[in-house]
Amino acid sequence: MIWGEMADQKRFHIITYGCQMNIRDSEAMAGLLAQMGYAATDDPEQADVILMNTCTVREGAEERAYGRIGELKALKKRRPGLLLGMAGCIPQKDGEEVLRRAPYLDLVLGVHNLHRLPALITQAIDGCMPVYEVWKRSPRDRDLPRLPAVRTHRVKAFVNIIHGCNKWCTFCIVPIVRGLERSVPPAHVLAEVQELAAQGYREITLLGQNVDSYGHDLRPRMDLADLLRLVHDVPGIERLRFTTSHPKDMTPRLIEAVAKLPKACEHIHLPVQAGDDEVLRRMRRGYTAARYKEIVAAIRERLPGCSITTDVIVGFPGETEEQFEATLRLVEEVRFDACNTAMYSPREGTRAADYEDQVDEETKKRRLWALNKLAERVAFHINQSLVGTAQEVLVEERGERGTLVGRTRTHKIVTFDGLDDLIGQAVPVRIASAGSWVLRGTLQCAPVPAVV
Repeated sequence: MIWGEMADQKRFHIITYGCQMNIRDSEAMAGLLAQMGYAATDDPEQADVILMNTCTVREGAEERAYGRIGELKALKKRRPGLLLGMAGCIPQKDGEEVLRRAPYLDLVLGVHNLHRLPALITQAIDGCMPVYEVWKRSPRDRDLPRLPAVRTHRVKAFVNIIHGCNKWCTFCIVPIVRGLERSVPPAHVLAEVQELAAQGYREITLLGQNVDSYGHDLRPRMDLADLLRLVHDVPGIERLRFTTSHPKDMTPRLIEAVAKLPKACEHIHLPVQAGDDEVLRRMRRGYTAARYKEIVAAIRERLPGCSITTDVIVGFPGETEEQFEATLRLVEEVRFDACNTAMYSPREGTRAADYEDQVDEETKKRRLWALNKLAERVAFHINQSLVGTAQEVLVEERGERGTLVGRTRTHKIVTFDGLDDLIGQAVPVRIASAGSWVLRGTLQCAPVPAVV
């Protein structure tokens, strides 16, 4: 994601790698820079400040970030006054090793001291370079900072409701780099949603590494179902989503809330990671394949037509061909609308990185290819069943190919021809054709009335 140009003044350019949490963090950095008087630019050549917000969930994302920073070294050599910084999960994981790998950086900060960005930039401008500040954890005796934001979208927005994770899956570095769970007070969440509604946003996604565990650390205690009910009645908001869920925390109470609240969309992202019980045990996921399928059945019984998407890892240490086949069988049986797939990538500091029975790269690549082909075929068959139906589509933007682009309530991408004044509206679109990942349709007679 690259930020757009706004005005002729001191400018910043932010490059973001990673998940929705990283995107939301970049929006906060942009908001802080805007408060300092900076404007955004798409062109790094025009920027006075370039920040790279990084991800370390997989080795590939890490190497891409270091590679891009290396490319920017030449720009900094031509423009010594350029302030070049790295933020996010890589500094949180690598610490001062970042400066050893990229000694030309002027600024390094982590995820827990993001709110300190203005002060750190001021230090760097004053000549105190390089500025390095990476807190190991967020001080738990202080309130979570409320940060401004320059949003990347005009129709939909992310709202952080919980930071960190307590699950300690053996493959995952999130608890190490982002710390343990801290829920955002419900009043703060409600205020942010109200502000977004006043600015014209129509869809809100409540965000967290493990969003379903929201509220267990609050007093009085509450849960995600309570929070959904709280923000549901904000005027102007038409759709509510939440991600990412953990199967252990997907409760009947939450499913019932989605079923009963008109604005809650019929889409749940529920990472399974593997279809074999022994692999799940070694991953420390806390459920069996049978239990996962029971949860899916409960969702579909209460939410007919709900789309379910997932994450799957192939080549986890010790995974045999038989165990991988069990994952394929689960994917075919559950019939996911989409699968985010990845080869297992050892992350320093996680338990699985020290397992001795690592799977070789060629085997992982072969398994990933087979899984992707299956996931694509399943998604294609599901989407074919939608051809000829009318779908409510919230129009998000004008796409690169000139068509309007939006999503159904079940989070499927739809393209169709129409005028720009439809952006931000929920309109009926009849699906004419479907691929595995995109539906194509024609606009029907009138917009769908907004839910208020």
